[in-house]
Amino acid sequence: MHLTRKTGALTAAALLLASLTVSAPAFGSGSAAAPAGRAWHTSWAQSQQGLSAASLDDQTLRSIARLSQGGDAVRVRVQNTFSDAPLALGRGAVAVSADGGATTRAGTTRVLTFGGQRSVTVPAHGEVWSDPVALGTGPGTDLAVSLHVPGAVRPGEHGAAWRRNYLTPPGSGDHATDAAAAAFTAETGATYLVSAVDVRNPRVKGTVVAYGSSVVDGAGSLDCGPGCTPPATDNRWTDVLARRITRELPADRQLAVANAGVNGTTAAPDCPGSPAGIAGLDAASRLGRDVLALHGVTDVIFFYGTNDLQNGCTAGQVVAAYREVFARLRAAGVAVHVVPVTPRPIYTDRMNRHRWDIGTFVRDRGTCGGACDGLVDFDHTIKDPVAPNSINPAYDVGDGIHVNIAGHRAEGAAVPLPLPGFSRRQ
Repeated sequence: MHLTRKTGALTAAALLLASLTVSAPAFGSGSAAAPAGRAWHTSWAQSQQGLSAASLDDQTLRSIARLSQGGDAVRVRVQNTFSDAPLALGRGAVAVSADGGATTRAGTTRVLTFGGQRSVTVPAHGEVWSDPVALGTGPGTDLAVSLHVPGAVRPGEHGAAWRRNYLTPPGSGDHATDAAAAAFTAETGATYLVSAVDVRNPRVKGTVVAYGSSVVDGAGSLDCGPGCTPPATDNRWTDVLARRITRELPADRQLAVANAGVNGTTAAPDCPGSPAGIAGLDAASRLGRDVLALHGVTDVIFFYGTNDLQNGCTAGQVVAAYREVFARLRAAGVAVHVVPVTPRPIYTDRMNRHRWDIGTFVRDRGTCGGACDGLVDFDHTIKDPVAPNSINPAYDVGDGIHVNIAGHRAEGAAVPLPLPGFSRRQ
């Protein structure tokens, strides 16, 4: 993609725009091309998992993305992965949220373009990345991404945003650049269409992608116990990790964090008890789309296996799935840090034997016998010291599977920083 320049001296703004455009990913369907150099990093993600049961009809959606790192420009990925029909988008915009909600900060609104155009049709089963737009952001910035959908569609979604996103009423038209929240009268707990935000920041050294099921996605992160009011949003262990990185690591070792968890999914593709709704969402099947298509990825924290055992997979099946995914990641130059399978009191003795065998593989020399790069031992962090096949009661939301806010904080605090081998990979 090239800029058309007028003759004469370029202004400073034009020089910036030119540098951003040259670094833009490929436009159209399929995975985005790697950016030039290492300036672009995915700073937020929520993986698409299917089509929403709800439809949009001439509405504007406003999704809020908490950035793990900031920069001087942003770009946005819009997906139509699960639809058999093209998706027409009208105007889109990004802005800094004033308070984490639908109101945006004055002077920060930037209209999005796609291949230089202010509207775009996303192909069936495809995706597009916006062109870069200059916008200053920092770690913890809440970015409001607004998209007008002029027709009637069932959008692709990430089912649990773990925060509020916003919609205008059906038939209300284009409100993408509204700074006020007045038009956004409806709320949703899902994230529609938008699946990743990149920031341009050459000082960031990489992106860490957390990859797994609901234990990565954020289940329990709004639960602080009976009678307690949870503290706002962004309480997932990945959010805790992102804040630790900005606070604890020096300026020349900063990393972005992206969450690629999808509820209910498994590492292995063929566990006999898996529900039909997760078909095609196993770790290997969505790896290219949800991890390798992101930008600046240097590390993956891999947290899979709990659903596999509950859905009837054996240790052999799980380890085979691990090996396939690890090999693909390492071939792409991505380091793999593995969470041993964490406890569930509903596991049978047979399941716990498989859990033991998977743990033995993962813990072999601390590197999966050379197949991975290190461990992130949430198993030790959250298990009950008295009943090690159960979650510590202080962390249990009550289902024996997911941890509460205190558990997410403990997990986020347990990730070693810097990650093993970080200096060697720079």
